[in-house]
Amino acid sequence: MKNRIFLNPNPGTVKAVYSGLFERLDCEPGFFKKEDVLADPEKFRDVTEIFSTWGMPRFTEEEIARCFPNLKCVYYGAGSVQGFAREFLQSGVRVFSAWAANAVPVAEFTVAEIVLCMKGFFHTVRQYSAGDLAGSSANRGRSIGNYDYKVGILGAGMVGREVIRLLKNYECEILVFDPFLPDEKAAALGVKKASLDEIFSTCEVVSNHLANNAQTRGMLRGAHFEKMMQNCFFINTGRGAQIVESEMTDVLAARPDLTVFLDVTDPEPPVAGSPLYSLPNVVMTPHIAGSLGREVKRMGVYMTEESERVAAGEPAKWEVSLEMLKTMA
Repeated sequence: MKNRIFLNPNPGTVKAVYSGLFERLDCEPGFFKKEDVLADPEKFRDVTEIFSTWGMPRFTEEEIARCFPNLKCVYYGAGSVQGFAREFLQSGVRVFSAWAANAVPVAEFTVAEIVLCMKGFFHTVRQYSAGDLAGSSANRGRSIGNYDYKVGILGAGMVGREVIRLLKNYECEILVFDPFLPDEKAAALGVKKASLDEIFSTCEVVSNHLANNAQTRGMLRGAHFEKMMQNCFFINTGRGAQIVESEMTDVLAARPDLTVFLDVTDPEPPVAGSPLYSLPNVVMTPHIAGSLGREVKRMGVYMTEESERVAAGEPAKWEVSLEMLKTMA
């Protein structure tokens, strides 16, 4: 067996992510599942590199020691590694993630939504499309416009920083809430650090990109949405669990001037009968901000290039550490 394998139970997903890269990677033919590895550990003892994507199985440290005694690297052609990485890292295996590649479409999607929000798209599209010209005209007057406005970014991780970079093409002020963002880094990004209360009470649009962990779950409460100014917007392409949904929907029912755009919810999709389906100022999409279609190939390219850098002894770009798991999504 070659020392490189694809480890994933979903061959179709692997083929989509690593399309056009199989000859370059030169992995053992086929796609292996965890069951294959546990059934014949001796077969995999010389494997030094694993390539995977969404669906990467979790192994215990004992299983890693028994099945992959010579494993050096895991290359994950997708975003969050929280579901499997800890045990590999604790076993001395290096883990690399294409989270930066996945951040690109999320950031592009988010900035597109911000531009549409500022132009009054969500205030006018329903009425105008239904032929309610008077209602659409009235709502058109609520538009803020893409000039001299404030955007609040919650979380300055990979996605948040990419959103900030793209927003530099627009004439807006950017406020950031991120307890882990050093002052010097904020200055380098050209943003102002602010509290949640300041962001929700002074920004025309607030976009959530907080890391998903125990500290952030339920962090965004009804009181934050109550502070929002008239005709403002909230966008969530992060995680639904960071919002106390019942409190948010109570505010939205009382504040029809606010609009929220949700690409993620908790649970996902929302349960039957959820107010999210019926509130007219809620716009939902089915978790499409991340990599879709041909965009997934970018993640395979990132991991292929990363493996080539590591093989050449060059500095890695996308390595994950145990310390990073504390704040990563």
